[in-house]
Amino acid sequence: MIIRLSAGAAVGLALFAGPALAEPVKGAPELTHNALYKAAKLPKVACKLDKGTSGASTKKYVTTLVGCLNKAWKPAIKGFVPVKVVFKDADDKESCSTGMGVSGSFTEICATQLHVRLADDWIKAKSDVAVFTSVVRTWGGVVTGQTGIGQAWWALENDASETVMDEHNRRYYLQIACFSGVSAKALGRQVKDWKPILKVPEFWPNRFQGKTANRLYWMDKGYKAGKPGACNTWTASSSRVA
Repeated sequence: MIIRLSAGAAVGLALFAGPALAEPVKGAPELTHNALYKAAKLPKVACKLDKGTSGASTKKYVTTLVGCLNKAWKPAIKGFVPVKVVFKDADDKESCSTGMGVSGSFTEICATQLHVRLADDWIKAKSDVAVFTSVVRTWGGVVTGQTGIGQAWWALENDASETVMDEHNRRYYLQIACFSGVSAKALGRQVKDWKPILKVPEFWPNRFQGKTANRLYWMDKGYKAGKPGACNTWTASSSRVA
């Protein structure tokens, strides 16, 4: 049995009877035909970001970024609930979703909030690539949590073969990668090469990200389209989510 851990693992996902398993996934309309996919292209949001190299400026950067994401995604998600940022104390290194202690900076969804721990690796960095990538990547858990996608993924049967379950998990995380591309486009982020984005580490090892080529494909697809409908990994071929 594989434990499903997500970027929004603590969004309060409810368990219910899972659908019949298939590749691509069938019998799970919250995944394959979610209302989110019919949403229009996300509006462009003027998001003035200036990270600086102090704790105060980095906090302001994160707060501004999350505010911009709230504005960008509100029209696409019915009943959208704005997400608040909670900054962890410097000595609080514990992840709410995994229970692990993390020495560096990280972001995660805890209940309905986005928790952020800031350390020198982000604060002192002149580039904002790491913090931007982490926040936007984690935001994918907000999208899946508020649209029912997270619940439906979590509810997929856990007694299937390991091969089938691994593919379901890759579909989920590649969809989050695609949402990252959608977010970047809405915020006016200029991205010509996604490879540096892939190098930004996550605070827990995730073996369900898929092949590099597929990760690049889904991020770029979301970015070029600028709308959530481009991110339906649940009806994609198995090769595209390998």
